[in-house]
Amino acid sequence: MFHKNIKLIITVLLVVTAIWQFTESNIGNGIFLILLTAFPIFLYFKNEFILLAFLKLRKQDFEGAKKWLDYIKNPEGALVRKQQGYFNYLHGIMLSQTNINQAEKYFKKAIELGLSMDMDLAVAKLNLAGIAMSRRRKLEATNLLNEAKKLDKQNMLTDQIKMMKEQMKKL
Repeated sequence: MFHKNIKLIITVLLVVTAIWQFTESNIGNGIFLILLTAFPIFLYFKNEFILLAFLKLRKQDFEGAKKWLDYIKNPEGALVRKQQGYFNYLHGIMLSQTNINQAEKYFKKAIELGLSMDMDLAVAKLNLAGIAMSRRRKLEATNLLNEAKKLDKQNMLTDQIKMMKEQMKKL
């Protein structure tokens, strides 16, 4: 994995080389190099290991996702702010199966750092509501469920939200 600043340096070097190729009348090479700059720019905003961890999670392979996330040694230095949010979000999802205390910490940090998609933010808040409900913090769970409901614009989480509200009534 390249550090985020190295990705920017590679992009600048590709653009400078492309300009040099244009001045040497090698138009095809210049165009190719300009198109090639799309890769480091894309990988600056979307970390390759986080993308691979998402692919593993889609297959319910938690060990494989953890393996890819473990390649990121220093998330604060190597990732931009939104990527740090997704790094914590993925750790929270994986730990929600086994360690609720750690999962709560990761979900709170992910919400604090920010997630770019409302659906991911809704899932994080829904998980936090479930954790709060399991610890008998009914007011916090209600607030988090209401926030998750507002963020769920495609109504994909309505069944889970209804189920949690029914369980809260039983408490």
